[in-house]
Amino acid sequence: MMKNVLKPAAAAVAVAALIAGTTLVSAPVLAADATPSVRAELPNFVDLVEKYGKGVVNISTVREARQIAGADPFGGMDEQSAEIFRRFGFPMPFTFGGPREVPEQRGTGSGFIISADGLILTNHHVVDGADTITVRLTDNREFKGKVLGSDAKTDIAVVKIDAKDLPVLKMGNSDNLKVGEWVAAIGSPFGLDNTVTAGIVSAKSRKLPNDQYVPFIQTDVAVNPGNSGGPLFNMDGEVVGINSQIFSTSGGFMGLSFAIPIDLALQIKDQLVKTGKVTRGRIGVMIQNITPELAESFGLKSVKGAIVAQIDKDEGSHIACFLCPAAYHHFPADHLRGDGAAVVGAFETFHGICHKFCTPFVLGNSAFSGGFLILPRKRNLIY
Repeated sequence: MMKNVLKPAAAAVAVAALIAGTTLVSAPVLAADATPSVRAELPNFVDLVEKYGKGVVNISTVREARQIAGADPFGGMDEQSAEIFRRFGFPMPFTFGGPREVPEQRGTGSGFIISADGLILTNHHVVDGADTITVRLTDNREFKGKVLGSDAKTDIAVVKIDAKDLPVLKMGNSDNLKVGEWVAAIGSPFGLDNTVTAGIVSAKSRKLPNDQYVPFIQTDVAVNPGNSGGPLFNMDGEVVGINSQIFSTSGGFMGLSFAIPIDLALQIKDQLVKTGKVTRGRIGVMIQNITPELAESFGLKSVKGAIVAQIDKDEGSHIACFLCPAAYHHFPADHLRGDGAAVVGAFETFHGICHKFCTPFVLGNSAFSGGFLILPRKRNLIY
């Protein structure tokens, strides 16, 4: 005869049910392997961290104490504004226009190794103005770093250390990233080395105020002060971005972090390593995005692209448009969306495509080395 054995808690429930005059119905018990594990459906970052975490470094900087002539301790307040505060009784002991002592400043950030002989990518703002740079590896070895080049407009810097046989990270393709894809960051938030955080890609080609050159990758990966310059990985362990900024009203992480696409970062790196600076072309035009009203007025079927709204007469390029018709059908469609990436990523692509499909033209004293074809002048041009 089969006996039903109840645990004390279950027995108490059964007794209570009998007293109440209700029927106790036993729930079916699922076998341990009847359903797939929830854990198996979540991404696993263990292998990624073990394989590639060694390629991430901590960067410490020191800026020595110095004097600044004519410094304003209130960040832009002139003598006239200061006088207003004095009249209302606010203490103003500072002497405007005189030298001011700035104490020693220390900072910390992250970076990652891109060559076995000691080339490291990081952010410009991590090393900007530093007198001493110390790079610490995961094995606690420390090296003095030297800035080979730095670009403020894209927030990219290349640091060199005297080392060899270093672990090198794999570079991915940021254009292949998909919104919703899992990504991970490794860095040194608040100086805590090799901290791993993860999230998803929230948006691509995000344009931020005062940033005209970078179509940022937006994620919800936890990024805090000290993460700057660290790598953003995809699930294949490839670097797809460099963590650069956060949007915050408190100074801490609030779910919005932004990374520089690695494709752009590597283009800047090549110039910095070669010449120590970045040279950019100027075509002398002002560009704006297509709006629904403009699309309707121009008879466009969709609200995509950008418009050349104004030509700068002071520049050498008194041209109607810089897009070569022969190359138009070979131009990547994602650069024609008018979401900021259209202009940001266009110039390098234009150069490569037009050089292949167009004959170089010379107009006056200006050589269009990229082979841009000069089109008939119009009031407004769309590309």
